[in-house]
Amino acid sequence: MKQEYLIVLLIRLGVVASLASILVRFGRFKTMLLREERTIHQRLLLALSLGSIFASGVAIRLVADSYKAIDLGLEGSLVAGLVGGYVPGLISGCLISVPAMFGHEYLTMPLLAGAGALGGLLRNVAADPEEIWRFSPVFDMSIVRIFTKPAERYRSVFQVVFVVAILLAELLRQTVNGLWPRRMFAIHPNWPAPHPLNIVATYATTAFAIMLPLKIWNNARNEMKLDEQRRLLLQARMDALSRQINPHFLFNTLNSVSSLIRTNPQQARAVVYRLSNILRRLLRKHENFSPLGEELDFINDYLSIEMVRFGDKLRFEKEVAPETLDRLVPSMLLQPLIENSVKHGLSSKVDGGMVRFRSSLKAGRLHLLVEDDGVGIPEIKLATLREQGIGVSNVNERLKVLFGSDYRMLIESKPGQGTRIEIEIPELQSSLAPAR
Repeated sequence: MKQEYLIVLLIRLGVVASLASILVRFGRFKTMLLREERTIHQRLLLALSLGSIFASGVAIRLVADSYKAIDLGLEGSLVAGLVGGYVPGLISGCLISVPAMFGHEYLTMPLLAGAGALGGLLRNVAADPEEIWRFSPVFDMSIVRIFTKPAERYRSVFQVVFVVAILLAELLRQTVNGLWPRRMFAIHPNWPAPHPLNIVATYATTAFAIMLPLKIWNNARNEMKLDEQRRLLLQARMDALSRQINPHFLFNTLNSVSSLIRTNPQQARAVVYRLSNILRRLLRKHENFSPLGEELDFINDYLSIEMVRFGDKLRFEKEVAPETLDRLVPSMLLQPLIENSVKHGLSSKVDGGMVRFRSSLKAGRLHLLVEDDGVGIPEIKLATLREQGIGVSNVNERLKVLFGSDYRMLIESKPGQGTRIEIEIPELQSSLAPAR
């Protein structure tokens, strides 16, 4: 009899862990766990989720009287109040008690509704909502911290009160069940003179049955928080990479404007206009992708400024397939490559040279080509260009972040003959593009 009783208590812990795991598999429920402030609709949805799944356990216990371990009405009501507050706690408590009311256990509803309200009260008095998720039935260290760590005294007192409140709720259930056994359900030792440890096990099971869902759901919350932090970090990293511009370009442009103001004011105004377009594009909030046509407009502004400095020494040719203009490419993908061609490939060449750009679509892949006939890259430097070259490593890192392994970046260069960079990425069609 004693062994069977302990087995029932262990099964209760297994059941509550299973129910918590089932609930956390639903995306909407996981999303609600992250929110500390919820609308009425979200509170009702949370109450329905928790109330229905714990009410099913009460119904199964009534139908199959031998399977008592699945009834977790008190624990479910407390958890609903702890996670959602007063409203979800009260509603969940009432929903969970409905099957018991049909079984003539009429004292169940006031007890479970009160338990839900108690969970909401504990949530409200917590200094930080995160304290709910840190709950542990083992509170000996909390008592120690009350006297040894004044800064954490309130938190420690709360954890002790938390445990005491749960034990009092279980005591109330046991008392009511003892006075009116047919009006309230409770699991308790039913043999003469039970050992005190059996009674302790009953109360400990209730506390651990509340802790398990909180820990399981908190793990899911932490995973979602980490994913969100990774996403925000990635977005910040992408923004930083896409908005990089060589400060020497800005310095040289301003010097050119300063010279042109006296000799050719009209051209100076044109350069300032082009520069303002560039800075507006860099400073505005943009998505990770933009149509190729917009990227080429940016390149035209950039090269127009560079041509003021280099004159006829710098030439630009482009062969753009019309169907590629509305295809999406990573924002600011081309500018670092064009800048590398101008700065490292052509600027030191006495007679200047040409930068070429080509785009095409082949078998659902977008092909982009940037090449120049400049001085080229030494072989020893070419081997580490993806990792150490500022412009090329920027582009390569962003492609890796956005496409994983589903891209290709080929770099070929011969000293004295020029450099060729070919990029192949999946075809991404803009929502504004006409269907083919």
